[in-house]
Amino acid sequence: MSRIGKKPINVPKNVVIEINNNIVKVKGPKGELIQKLTEAVKLVQEESQLIVERISDSKAHRALHGLSRALLANMVEGVTQGFEKKLELVGVGYRAQMQGSKLVINIGFSHLVEINPPVGIEFEVPAPTRINIKGIDKQLVGNTAAHIRAIRKPEPYKGKGIKYENEVIRRKVGKAGSK
Repeated sequence: MSRIGKKPINVPKNVVIEINNNIVKVKGPKGELIQKLTEAVKLVQEESQLIVERISDSKAHRALHGLSRALLANMVEGVTQGFEKKLELVGVGYRAQMQGSKLVINIGFSHLVEINPPVGIEFEVPAPTRINIKGIDKQLVGNTAAHIRAIRKPEPYKGKGIKYENEVIRRKVGKAGSK
């Protein structure tokens, strides 16, 4: 039995869950998320808990059991608290700023990089070298952060680039260190 899949999901009082033919709608104070789940799982809703059960014990259904539970738990957490990823810009002259809802990054190219936020994502720039990405959909927040990081990944010699807040960049020794 999946350790993650058999854990019940606690549903707060301010969250409403609608289940209709394996399409789950989760409404909370921060918004609404919709997810279509596989036919391999069955959802049982008790008072303040949601339990994910699989229909058989086949290997494929066991794999989807934990995944489905994790997706639902992330939806409940997203509509109540939301998700956030923090990025840092490391390098001389690298800075970010907001122009309306658009994020503008100076990252050492001959031009400024402008990023429009996807629907459901909000950018914040608390300092010129920090970017916060907020939203209720965990997958969308992570993909947006990865897209911004991919503009200029941190390089291993000086560590310059866009990195996650707690990311550790493995450094290499340059030419002078090989003697």
